[in-house]
Amino acid sequence: MKKYIVKRLLIAIPTFIGITILVYLLSSLAEGSPLDMLLSNPYITAEEIARKRVEYGLDKNVFVQYFNWLKQLLQGNMGYSYRTNLPVLGMILERLGPTLVLTFSATIFSVLVAVPLGIMSAYKPYSGWDYISSGLSFVGSATPNFFAGLLLIYLFSVRLKLLPIGGMYDTSGIRTLPMLLKHLILPAMVLSIQQVGRLIRQTRGSMLEVLSEDYVRTARAKGLRENKVLVRHALRNALIPVVTELGMMIPFLIGGAVVTEQIFGWPGLGSLMVMSITARDYPAIMGITVFVAVAVLLGNLLTDLIYSVLDPRIRNQ
Repeated sequence: MKKYIVKRLLIAIPTFIGITILVYLLSSLAEGSPLDMLLSNPYITAEEIARKRVEYGLDKNVFVQYFNWLKQLLQGNMGYSYRTNLPVLGMILERLGPTLVLTFSATIFSVLVAVPLGIMSAYKPYSGWDYISSGLSFVGSATPNFFAGLLLIYLFSVRLKLLPIGGMYDTSGIRTLPMLLKHLILPAMVLSIQQVGRLIRQTRGSMLEVLSEDYVRTARAKGLRENKVLVRHALRNALIPVVTELGMMIPFLIGGAVVTEQIFGWPGLGSLMVMSITARDYPAIMGITVFVAVAVLLGNLLTDLIYSVLDPRIRNQ
């Protein structure tokens, strides 16, 4: 198992470096400059702008800028935001909690809804359950986050007045768990809609394939109860494609969180990323990229470890 983990970590290192290089280059190629905010000040002098350009290191080649940033990162320093002059690490840690709450809630909701529907759809194909699950799968996969968010806000907040429109807590200043859960329902539902559709489809296809295998028929012939056949024999062997889909959900959840957090005013990394991109705040953009890349790579590593638990033969590869 140790060799398996080390092998996966060694693969993750060049992947991480490649992600940071690509994001830094794309950020530098975007139109505009971090100095645009200074240029909008009519009282700023050309000497002050030139001094800021040198201070930020923007007078150097983009590759030199990247390697200077990477050097600082390896020393545990993510730098200071051009926009707020605050430490980037502190800004990210302040926003990380809300994003984790939102993404984990969406993941749990997706699994609790999609996996049972997918199992029932495969267990009783071409039944009412199957048609309902397949319909939800197609609708969920095809619905954009921004459209689902606006629709649910109109329905549950504007018309029915059951749920708050946005934010993480009420404006009263009181912060309680029931209040957080109430504000969490809509953004978590919106973030999970597409993932539910994909998981239903994957679970159904995988279970249909496993239920036709000889060992499932043998288990039934031995007189095992149907729930044991489904859970112990069929579901466990059908989980690898489902786990793969869950691992692939991580970048989509984080990417979808950018739109969802903007719609619902959720104070997470997504909304911070939008503000940082608008202001060409390179240190903040790269800091968020580091956290997102690490989350995706750790998610892939966790997926590989779950593979090795479900199928011990994978450990020897």
